[in-house]
Amino acid sequence: MKLLIIISTDDAETIYNAMRLAIVGIKKGDEVSVFMLGKGVLFEESSTPQFNIKEVMDQFEGDFYV
Repeated sequence: MKLLIIISTDDAETIYNAMRLAIVGIKKGDEVSVFMLGKGVLFEESSTPQFNIKEVMDQFEGDFYV
């Protein structure tokens, strides 16, 4: 299955959970692309101790567009 995830917010919890979903898709063999739009391009600045966005980004092996 092909999956496109569009992230257009800088909310840490939302980005974190969307990336977790993307990682699960990759592990199941799906073709996953993530596109950051609007405030989503600030994802690196949105990381918090509770929602470590950098950690989940490093685990993602699909296509990533900013």
